[in-house]
Amino acid sequence: MEEQLCEYGFAGYGDFRQPAFSLRDGKGFPIPGPFTITPELRTEKPPLPGLPSARFAESERAETLLLHMQEAHSGLRITLRYTPLPDYDAVLRSVCFENLGNEPLILYRAMSCSLDLPYDGQQLLYLHGSWARERHLCRSSINPGLFSFGSTRGISSHQFNPFLALLTPHTGEHSGEAWGAALIYSGNFAAEAERNHDDNLRLNLGIHPETFQWTLAPGERFDTPEAVLVYSPEGINGLSDRYHRFIRERILPPRFREAERPVLFNNWEATYFDFREEQLKDLADTAADLGIELFVLDDGWFGERNSDTTSLGDWAVNRRKLPGGLAGLGSHIRNRGMEFGLWVEPEMISRESELFRRRPEWCLHIPGRRPPEGRNQLVLDLTRQEVRKHLIETFTSILEAAPVTYVKWDMNRYLASVASPALPPERQEEVYHRYVLGLYEVMEAITSAHPEVLFEGCSGGGGRLDMGVLYYMPQYWTSDNTDALSRLKIQYGTSILYPPIVMGAHVSAVPNHQVGRSTPLSTRGNAALSGNLGYELDISSLSVEECEEIRRQIDFYKKHRQLLQFGRFLRLLSPFEGVETAWMWVDGEQREALIIWFSAYREANLPRRRLRLAGLDPQRLYTVQDSGRRYRGDRYRGDELMNRGLLLPEVEQDAGSVRLLLQAE
Repeated sequence: MEEQLCEYGFAGYGDFRQPAFSLRDGKGFPIPGPFTITPELRTEKPPLPGLPSARFAESERAETLLLHMQEAHSGLRITLRYTPLPDYDAVLRSVCFENLGNEPLILYRAMSCSLDLPYDGQQLLYLHGSWARERHLCRSSINPGLFSFGSTRGISSHQFNPFLALLTPHTGEHSGEAWGAALIYSGNFAAEAERNHDDNLRLNLGIHPETFQWTLAPGERFDTPEAVLVYSPEGINGLSDRYHRFIRERILPPRFREAERPVLFNNWEATYFDFREEQLKDLADTAADLGIELFVLDDGWFGERNSDTTSLGDWAVNRRKLPGGLAGLGSHIRNRGMEFGLWVEPEMISRESELFRRRPEWCLHIPGRRPPEGRNQLVLDLTRQEVRKHLIETFTSILEAAPVTYVKWDMNRYLASVASPALPPERQEEVYHRYVLGLYEVMEAITSAHPEVLFEGCSGGGGRLDMGVLYYMPQYWTSDNTDALSRLKIQYGTSILYPPIVMGAHVSAVPNHQVGRSTPLSTRGNAALSGNLGYELDISSLSVEECEEIRRQIDFYKKHRQLLQFGRFLRLLSPFEGVETAWMWVDGEQREALIIWFSAYREANLPRRRLRLAGLDPQRLYTVQDSGRRYRGDRYRGDELMNRGLLLPEVEQDAGSVRLLLQAE
């Protein structure tokens, strides 16, 4: 039997591929249809209760097609929602399941989008990795059978990102067709690509069915997270352009869409847990002298937090370390002309804490069993209303009591022993998704109460970097790995979907604390200013020459911050294909461009390389400048730079880099 192309496939009528949805009635029988389909056109996008989704101003039209699929016997109604966004070559997809009958329905599988199309040699592009090696690029053929990836870790994870793309075989960075699908969601997800015997191809993207089940009582509804489908006829970088603009304009909190991100200093790798107030003030004085704009106090400021074994949940200031409290330290930092930032980890609780001794039932656990710890900590049960209320009140009070304008929100372990005694037995499979809904409720309350605070997400580095978190927190700590060469792959892969303005990137000490490698300070700076520039090392022990180099880096970044944070980002050479990496930014009028080229290894007597640029005005003349004055104002036409390329200077050491600035005449 030939399996037909479907809009939202389901089992039961001769379709044996992975279904987009699966339901049973209260007696356990499947609901196979048939469905009566009724279209409806609205001038606005219906809200997704409790879920982040693309933002629209009240005055904006967001025409949405609704396809209502009604099943007569059970009372099930499924509504497929489509919101086209021509400015981004995108379509928003989501699904609503409603029980209009008199008996409960059980939902086992609910994909946000499903796409059937003929197989014509397409390839898959997706992002994979692990802690300290996030979002590496993978491009693969699609063989017959089912290929799937995703997360069952409770968060979108270090291992995979909720995104995949289809490419034609000859698609490159700047030519060829690309289709992307990304999920606005921060929990367990599944991405599936199935090529069947008829050479039809099905893509599914949504909540992972292995850890999901939802009971729909009469009158209840369930909404899937929103998926963002994007098409590009201009290659992978064209796909990135569209997602970058979409994330900046439709996902990030409105206040931070056009707001420049500050240059920050984070004390973590300078002090770890071992610090005192006077030491922090000395670091703050040095940071201010270097031109840093934001001082961030990381882990260790609360409870008895002298190691990672204790005190999560006890969010009272450790007065032995900080006699003046957060307000006193914050006042000193503000007096030095900087903003004050703070690290927190709201979702976690230590077994060794006052909160756990008072409320042991507040963690996710199976009754009668000891819950497993990760990084010496347990996970708070955000399905409980009283836990969410406690977190909202606690962190709202902290932000009201001190002059905090930046918060780093961390989450350092995956979910395990995922159960909540607060829910009945038949709803235990709902805990994973209810946790995410609870997280969004807490984030919404805290960020809405303090819209002036810049929140940066973090999950052991980049373990929960997704559009769901970016909806509340407009930047993210890209990875705990701060090694400059490691960051080239991490930031290159991340940029496939996410714009540089959301990527936290720090200059750290050498030998690097994660990989033990030593790289030049100039290269560490060039890698870090490719995101939101920060410093995370003991700046009090730097030499005079190192301090001068950092001042130059910060001055350059501030001068070109608009271009770096809001310019069009273009990838030129991939670190996954050789020892060189290159990327560039071009402003909206194509008058200014910045190129950074990295070379991991130096070889003797190599011929000079030419680097083909992109995104320039072909008719304009550009002057090339670099810090070494090697170009002396040389002038090139845009079409020459994009076709013949720019002759690169030689690097003089391993892990070298070159930064070039183009100005149109």
